[in-house]
Amino acid sequence: MAALILANTPIGGDIASFWEEPMTLLSVGDFDLTESIGHWINDGSMAVFFFVVGLEIKRELVNGELHKPRRAALPAIAAIGGMAVPALLFTVFNLGGDGSQGWGIAMATDIAFAVGVMALLGDRVPSSLKLFLLTLAIVDDIGAIAVIAAFYSDDLSFGSPCRCS
Repeated sequence: MAALILANTPIGGDIASFWEEPMTLLSVGDFDLTESIGHWINDGSMAVFFFVVGLEIKRELVNGELHKPRRAALPAIAAIGGMAVPALLFTVFNLGGDGSQGWGIAMATDIAFAVGVMALLGDRVPSSLKLFLLTLAIVDDIGAIAVIAAFYSDDLSFGSPCRCS
């Protein structure tokens, strides 16, 4: 709420430009790793989020509720349906129109908000529901990344970028 209020005050422009300020995390010789402050926060938060979620899913696959493939199948199938149905609906409504090539955007739904709400609710949400949603989110994100790579890339390369001798 504070961010929304501040963004609509006279200092809102200053706040927005702050997030675009370049910040260098590493500089060695001619190489420097410089991005905007907003970019570092967004990418860093996403990396931590997916790391933690990945650890949780691995634990469940190895020792937990998803140890049996039949239990892991339901959230995986739900995620595939959650990607396919929005993409198909988008395609039907935009067939032949200017935005008809944007079907991949509709399928890349984001479940992070629901995961965040469940984290705030803590123990009041059953762990099985948390696990289901986390598994669904991982499969959904992997599927969306695969679609974006396969259908929205000009030059997809499966080889290593390293040209080591």
